[in-house]
Amino acid sequence: MKYGYWLPVFGGWLRNVEDENMRPDWRYVKQLAQKSEDWGYDLTLIAELNLNDIKGEAAPSLDAWSTAAALAAVTSRIELMVAVRPTFHSPALLAKQAANIDHISGGRLSLNVVSSWWQDEARKYGVHFEQHDDRYARTAEWLHVVDNLWKQDHFSFKGNYYQVEDSILQPKPVSLPRPFIYAGGESETAKNLIAAQCDGYVMHGDDPESIGRRIRDLQERRARLRPDLPPMTFGLAAYSIVRETEAAVKKELARITNVNGSAAGYKNYQQWLAGTQLEKRVSLEDYSVSNRGLRSGLFGTPDQVAEQVARFEAAGVGFLLLQSSPQLEEMERFSEAVIRVLT
Repeated sequence: MKYGYWLPVFGGWLRNVEDENMRPDWRYVKQLAQKSEDWGYDLTLIAELNLNDIKGEAAPSLDAWSTAAALAAVTSRIELMVAVRPTFHSPALLAKQAANIDHISGGRLSLNVVSSWWQDEARKYGVHFEQHDDRYARTAEWLHVVDNLWKQDHFSFKGNYYQVEDSILQPKPVSLPRPFIYAGGESETAKNLIAAQCDGYVMHGDDPESIGRRIRDLQERRARLRPDLPPMTFGLAAYSIVRETEAAVKKELARITNVNGSAAGYKNYQQWLAGTQLEKRVSLEDYSVSNRGLRSGLFGTPDQVAEQVARFEAAGVGFLLLQSSPQLEEMERFSEAVIRVLT
């Protein structure tokens, strides 16, 4: 099992807690990324939203790509998985930027391709917002252009959304044959695209049995659609709480799921539901913690959490993407209680 975490570019992951003591600024994320390498973490996911989805759109948040470039220069080991939304980025220009960051990092860059869901954000940033299946049709072309520009020069393409003519990208990425590409999604359209064009599947939180079914489903799609490609890698979002007693765990759970419906972070709940196609309905309590992280059940005593990690590994999960609050303290606690014990 590999251990990753979401970089706290929004200042936290709890919609009902205003101040989580984790500032959305360069000093905090730099410190966290550097310490995480010492603590045994393998990768970090840098989310991309121009407005703050967790603390409210008026709250500060960090830009994903400039943050990734800066972290590439001040870390030495962790994989930098940067979220990218095709609607917001020209594929040729993004391929060039990503190749450059891959060189800065020494081959540690990967992409997490995300379908846009937030209509208000797109409008406020002057970006055209498309319906669900149109976004995935665009993503399929986008991935085709990026992939080919990373692998060859004098590449030309003319599609419904993008066109490039005799394009050259130099230098090529360090990572061969290309930087790793992840994506997530629960609709039929999303799962088919991911199985056919991506290397890894990133899932929202859920129990080990449900996650095992999703993994088998994607494996079957991969075998049917692209048997020529290597097996996929599977990752899971999880909110972690490690305490020495079950009473302390229950106390922390009550704190983070005490729904405050007037909190600014809940404003986008209906837009998020409307902009996605989910396998299971998400309650406000689920939405209090980002990415359905509590459903993974990674809370309890050190032994209980380690047992749950083992269940996910048996189900086929290759890496965990953890959230916690406040992150510096909780990630160090998880490292000492779980990572160092299991590795």
